[in-house]
Amino acid sequence: MSMNVGPSEGDDEVMSAINTTPLVDVMLVLLIIFLITIPVVTKSVELKLPIVTNEALITKPENITLSIDSQGNAFWNGGYIKIENLLDRVREQALLVPQPEIHVRADKDVRYEFVGRVVATCQRAGILKVGFITDPVMRELPPGF
Repeated sequence: MSMNVGPSEGDDEVMSAINTTPLVDVMLVLLIIFLITIPVVTKSVELKLPIVTNEALITKPENITLSIDSQGNAFWNGGYIKIENLLDRVREQALLVPQPEIHVRADKDVRYEFVGRVVATCQRAGILKVGFITDPVMRELPPGF
């Protein structure tokens, strides 16, 4: 028996072609694996997931709600207050310990100028916590819930 280990004496050419047979074999095996595993991955357990909603903020009695309607009128805990008198009223509250939070509720059609005045007044008076109250967006529930 004989075995050809090196280049033969007559073959001086270098082989420049790439043998793609192993590459094709590997690709076919990967294709078969993916075709078998894809149906397993796409099946899932049917669940009815819980629907999350924001819980309403519980307003503490010491908190102050400043409402602003679409014309720019201010309301202190539901009662009308002139913007000129707002600074004095907020300064009284800023001196209390613990300092109350001020929650600003503004109409969606109000000009930002009026909201800015109220926030600037709270800032000038020394209120540390000013928050904005909005209505949560109600999403339509999917059928079956």
